[in-house]
Amino acid sequence: MLSASKRIFPCSGYCYTEVAARDISAGPIDMSTSDQEGFLYSYLELAWGRGPRSIEAEAAVAWHLLRDDLEDLLLRLCAPDASGRVRTGACTNGGDWIAPVRMCATYNADARDIARDLALSWLQRHDREMVSRNAGLSLEALHARVDAAPAGARVALKGGSERAHALSRETVLKALATPPVTLLEALEAAAAPDEAWRAAEPRAREILALTSQIAETGEGPPTWQVHTATRAHVRFLRKHAPFHVRRLAGGGVILATHPFRSLWPLWVDALSSLGLMP
Repeated sequence: MLSASKRIFPCSGYCYTEVAARDISAGPIDMSTSDQEGFLYSYLELAWGRGPRSIEAEAAVAWHLLRDDLEDLLLRLCAPDASGRVRTGACTNGGDWIAPVRMCATYNADARDIARDLALSWLQRHDREMVSRNAGLSLEALHARVDAAPAGARVALKGGSERAHALSRETVLKALATPPVTLLEALEAAAAPDEAWRAAEPRAREILALTSQIAETGEGPPTWQVHTATRAHVRFLRKHAPFHVRRLAGGGVILATHPFRSLWPLWVDALSSLGLMP
């Protein structure tokens, strides 16, 4: 049962031996859902009330409903107890564990290791190595691996940002040398919703309130089925879905956005604010 929505949701879990993990990109522990559309709230019964229909507001409603469920699943897999056995993990709308900055959510058991996401992304893109092979390395070992690349080397990382389409070796090394608290504060500042999302929020909250009222009391305005995975909804979410930086009580951290988007624009803004992007 998902903690936030109280939905019973079907998932499949897999554990791989060290030998088997050499040939897969999903990681030693993997969980997936057999109902992706259901998990993403692709179809919703919403109450519009007296206001006009708004694709932007409907997309915002879907992300509001999804966010806590997404983080719940990631924590169930990576941090089921206080042991800290799983150092890092991620969530994607696809099937493979690709560069963490291209995923929609990442988990690190120790927030001081947040630059691990950048180093693992570099190795996955530059050395063409599966993330699962390097995910357990220490930051010192990851630093040595990145430092071994030629000076000035860059890897392509497109994904929603007009300001940067590549990650450089020097940027990763500077990030690894930056105090973790500074990186986290920059990520939190960069996670602020943009103007388009802020404009959609009031209507989205109105729709959520009316829909919740009907669910609780059975009374209220008519509801209509909305498909939140149309091209227009997806386009808005890919460009404007906000980011969430959640510091965990046990010292870990989650970075998250909608599965239609990646975390790379968040990193671009945070690294640029610190003067670490070329």
